[in-house]
Amino acid sequence: MEFWKIFSKGLILENPILVLALSLCPALAVTSSISTALTMGLTVTFVITTNNVVVSLIRKLVNPKVRVPIYIISIATIVTVAGLLLQAYFPLLYKDLGIYLELVVVFAIILARAEVFASKNNVVRSFMDGFGMGCGFIIAMLIIGVIRELIGTGSLLGVNLLGASYPPALIMILPPGAFILIGYLVALFKLIVKYWEKRQKVREEAVS
Repeated sequence: MEFWKIFSKGLILENPILVLALSLCPALAVTSSISTALTMGLTVTFVITTNNVVVSLIRKLVNPKVRVPIYIISIATIVTVAGLLLQAYFPLLYKDLGIYLELVVVFAIILARAEVFASKNNVVRSFMDGFGMGCGFIIAMLIIGVIRELIGTGSLLGVNLLGASYPPALIMILPPGAFILIGYLVALFKLIVKYWEKRQKVREEAVS
């Protein structure tokens, strides 16, 4: 139950993009299609989960005064490994992500989880936290990617779903369209979180 609570908070209540509004750069830049959105989501999940584990393992060995540079070195190393794997096995996706793959090193959510959670908890708890946040990141990226690709092109993964007569809303595959969409989704998720917290409060009062 404890591990599920740690994992699940990143899905909705503390969703990195749609609630915490962290790492919005990839949400604006690489969500014009499902494939790039999913690839970036999986990459960030791999990096944040692995980095949480590494930070948890070395947390007692690192001098607090140099912890941030150590965390950055760890993140940069993991991102380099992820980039090399993508370049070797998925060169087209690696090319589509471009410079945004390298910018994963400075994504606020990765450093934040290392500082706030992994540096204070054991490996299993840190793994669940990183994996949960990563899955929440994937969910947000996919929601944005599906809506943008469908409205912006009328198709998903190259399959035309809205018919040949559909006039694509090209703004949706441009950064301004992503910015507007994310604004609406953030507002929606805030309502969901507010409703969820209200239900939890009612349950707690009923139990007590």
